[in-house]
Amino acid sequence: MSRTIRVTVRGAFDGLSAQQQAELVAEQAQHDFMNTEYTPEGYLAYDLPARPFFTFRFVAQAEEQAEIPAITAGAQARAAAWMAGRGYPIKNLTAQTVDLSEVPLGKRGRREAGKRR
Repeated sequence: MSRTIRVTVRGAFDGLSAQQQAELVAEQAQHDFMNTEYTPEGYLAYDLPARPFFTFRFVAQAEEQAEIPAITAGAQARAAAWMAGRGYPIKNLTAQTVDLSEVPLGKRGRREAGKRR
C-alpha cells in the first residue's frame, strides 16, 4: 500500500545581510506564509521582516513505513541545500513527518469513505 508522507521542515534565518533580506522580501508573494501547499519539490514559506522563520513543505510517497525516516532526512537535507545554494544562513532546522494513512478521518471523511463502499 502506498502511503502519502508530508514533511514540514522549519528553521530560522540567521544573520541575513540587508541585501539578502531585501531579496527575500521582494520574492515574498511567491512564498505566502499562509499557504499550506505540500509539493514534491518543497514549498517554501516565510513572512519577512515580521519574523525570521521559514517553513518548507514536502510530500512524498512511501511503500513501507521503514522508508519514512529516509524521506524525512532527505527533505531536511533538501531544505538546507536550497538555503545554502542561495547563501542564506539558517539555524535550528527541524523536521516533522505525518503519514496520512495514520491520520484518523473526521466526520466528513468517514461519510465520504462510506459512500465509496
